Amino acid sequence: MTDTRPPFEEAPAIKRFSMHVRHGFFGRRGGVSTGVYNSLNCGPGSGDQPEKVLENRRRVCLTLGCSPDNLAAARQIHSAKAVITDKAFPPNDRPQCDALVTKRPGLLLGVLTADCAPIVLCDPHNSVIAAIHAGWRGAVGGVLESTLEAMVHIGADPGKTVAAVGPCLSQSSFEVGPDLADAVLDATSWAEHLFEPGEGDRQFFDLKRYCLGRLARLGVAHADALADDTLTQPDLYFSHRASVKTGDRACGRNMTGIMLVA
Repeated sequence: MTDTRPPFEEAPAIKRFSMHVRHGFFGRRGGVSTGVYNSLNCGPGSGDQPEKVLENRRRVCLTLGCSPDNLAAARQIHSAKAVITDKAFPPNDRPQCDALVTKRPGLLLGVLTADCAPIVLCDPHNSVIAAIHAGWRGAVGGVLESTLEAMVHIGADPGKTVAAVGPCLSQSSFEVGPDLADAVLDATSWAEHLFEPGEGDRQFFDLKRYCLGRLARLGVAHADALADDTLTQPDLYFSHRASVKTGDRACGRNMTGIMLVA
């Protein structure tokens, strides 16, 4: 029988608690989509054939040991909003937010990215997990803070919480203009060292270290960031910036999931 489980990456900070929590950062390998969406595109709003997206999401769920009916995924809007849930959502009734939090074992929290940072958190001692879609707007706007607040509300302790930032744009791939730099520094003056000069008024921003810095300031016990760079690894990950560079704005989505073991 053919093995249809797609490959995925794990973060050391969370993998050591595998008796309590499962997680995975999935890329573009191991799915059924074709063309620009080849092959594990998990984005229902991407323009891909819906039945293929459903099959790809099913494969992610089964790989992590979850029923596809127990996948909770939001309608992401680059906000700072976090939602606590104990159930999955019907496709047309997904909450508009960028982070999900739960205490329910067997419920897989999923987020989609294609250059933004997927972040997973867990307090294995108090059985609370979260999944975050953190673009720079959400990160600057406070999505990490909102998520930790929601986790604490249902029993988590930041000092017992670990986090991981998954595949996203590395600093050398994230060229930004002055508007973004000003927004970041207006909100967090301590982040000045996370910019490197580029051509003219362009700079290179380290989104991974920015997220790690905000997590540290929230008292999170430990956090990892995977080295994978979505822009320069097109065979492994979907990247919006890579698609734009090739003249095709159509782009698939990478899925990240985390689940408490029942």
